[in-house]
Amino acid sequence: MRSQPADTSEQVSQLLFGEHFKVLEQRKYWSYVRHAFDKCEGWIDNRQLLLIPEETYKALDLEETLFSDNLVDYVSDGINLIPIVLGSHVNATRILNYDEFEGHARKGVKNREEVIRSALFYLNTPYCWGGRSPFGLDCSGFTQMVYKLNGYKLLRDAEQQASQGEPLSFIEESEQGDLAFFDNEEGKIIHVGIIMKDNYLIHAHGKVRIDRIDHTGIFNTEMGLYSHKLRVIKRVIP
Repeated sequence: MRSQPADTSEQVSQLLFGEHFKVLEQRKYWSYVRHAFDKCEGWIDNRQLLLIPEETYKALDLEETLFSDNLVDYVSDGINLIPIVLGSHVNATRILNYDEFEGHARKGVKNREEVIRSALFYLNTPYCWGGRSPFGLDCSGFTQMVYKLNGYKLLRDAEQQASQGEPLSFIEESEQGDLAFFDNEEGKIIHVGIIMKDNYLIHAHGKVRIDRIDHTGIFNTEMGLYSHKLRVIKRVIP
């Protein structure tokens, strides 16, 4: 998904295999769409979309989603193998007339331990602005996908995600799976990560990495300094 209808335009997000969206404007080569999951909007190449009836779109909204649970899986159209990444919507294969998905899939709401297990799947994934896949993602794309795999809905950007959940007064109140948000000198939320046990945080900064966190913020042991200033900790998982 791009900010303007051009391949050279900024990537604002990504749509994974099987995710559905509403077409708001259609041109010869590009369409402006709104992601059904998080309402993020952007332009996508018309060669990468399949138009479906409104009834099918509504049915997908109501259907419990099955997510691919491996870094890479494959679906087939009977002739070709199509690679799909972690978090793809595999119940869409029937709509696309693909062979039944034979990989491992997950569904439903999971516990905090499963949230951390999913986060570790992405460890060392390179940072990519607007990315949501295990081949490149940004900080909020990382937290959104980890939560999504475990049955929780987060908005797309860190600043939007900071509006969700209940704030905690002290870092000592936090549990693994809670979200920590960080701001810049102007007070704008610019970063988010997932709290782990024993005052560690997993987040996307250069790559998905694990660092220490305290009342000040994120301490990068490799650099020997604080990389981000803590603003607030939010609890989204009950």
